[in-house]
Amino acid sequence: MTLHAPIAPRPAFEEVPPPGDYALVRRTIEFISREYRSQPSLCEVAEGVGAPEAELEAALRRWAGLSPKAFLQAVTLDHARRLLAEGLPLLDAAIEVGLSGPSRLHDLFVKHEAMSPGAHKAKGEGLALRYGFADGPFGRTLAVWTERGLAGLAFSDEERGGDAHALADMLGRWPKAQAERDDAGAADHVARVFSPARWRGDQPLRIVLIGTDFEVRVWQRLLDIPLGCADTYSSVARDIGAPQASRAVGAAVGRNPLSFVVPCHRVVGKSGALTGYHWGLTRKRAMLGWEFGLRHPD
Repeated sequence: MTLHAPIAPRPAFEEVPPPGDYALVRRTIEFISREYRSQPSLCEVAEGVGAPEAELEAALRRWAGLSPKAFLQAVTLDHARRLLAEGLPLLDAAIEVGLSGPSRLHDLFVKHEAMSPGAHKAKGEGLALRYGFADGPFGRTLAVWTERGLAGLAFSDEERGGDAHALADMLGRWPKAQAERDDAGAADHVARVFSPARWRGDQPLRIVLIGTDFEVRVWQRLLDIPLGCADTYSSVARDIGAPQASRAVGAAVGRNPLSFVVPCHRVVGKSGALTGYHWGLTRKRAMLGWEFGLRHPD
């Protein structure tokens, strides 16, 4: 079992942010990722994303609990590289640049189990899955679960084929499983995952890891990376007893079916570069920025 110590979440995040905020946040992250070297002002960012300043500021505060300036610091590409180069966790460096606030620990409280290797090798034959789509803080979200717990969490993007592509990508991992649609159940799972008020040690989120033995070892190790911090592929490889297997670790991280819950977005390159992410670098930066807001409201 992986269980992080419970600390009460801050009131601003008792509910999931409005799903419409993510479209504006996504444009903002993409703009900042291009223009971060010039440290654009609020006016320049607002103009660049085509939104009034007040609307942009309100959306960022709802979504991440941060001012636009603090959010810029949190998602700057150069930011992550510098942190790792200095040997500091992301959180410590964020404090140095002004994201200070009351010391808080927020994380998912996860109770996990792994399916038998045979279930993976059989490609899910005999496995009953339910799935559905719901809106979440990072866009349209696909949830997949079994009677034993959440087995998949992914995202649907129109430019990548929408719901059909997201579903095929996820269910293709267990092609012989029986899957039934349940959007109401998916909405419950998505709300559970992204509502920090429900991240409680006495009511852990139950997840099921379905993969090869090596993949499950990697995913279990990712559960140990605290919210607001980062780790490298080489460090993960060392900790699972395979120090020469950084590339294989990278592949396993990319195969993680439980986005955000198993925090593959907190794994970066040795230089601190954010590198790839199965659901897009913009979403990876968004997750890190959202987590900064949870840890350190400005």
